[in-house]
Amino acid sequence: VQLVESGGGLVQPGGSLRLSCAASGFSFRIYSMSWVRQAPGKGTEWVSTINTSGAGTTYSDSVKGRFTISRDNAKNTLYLQMSSLKPEDTAVYYCNARILSRNYWGQGTQVTVSS
Repeated sequence: VQLVESGGGLVQPGGSLRLSCAASGFSFRIYSMSWVRQAPGKGTEWVSTINTSGAGTTYSDSVKGRFTISRDNAKNTLYLQMSSLKPEDTAVYYCNARILSRNYWGQGTQVTVSS
């Protein structure tokens, strides 16, 4: 299993970013996928989950209405479109796959929201 996140960076408050997660080594299309994040000095926070077809999505209250999770099963890629970013969104973002009761994460991508 390999998950490779990309798309992070430095953005001003109110700005937007789109994160990507390229998946390989497993049948991407048959697993729900999630994004989680870890802010400096804090624990891991669940952000969003998408079901296998992409038709079902859930979000944490902290990002609901601002972030959109999506997936392209033909490309084995997970996305997170982030808008109206706030300084409190600053964190390392990880995509997550739960396969046979085991969690897998990528190396993460840093998102910094600052003026």
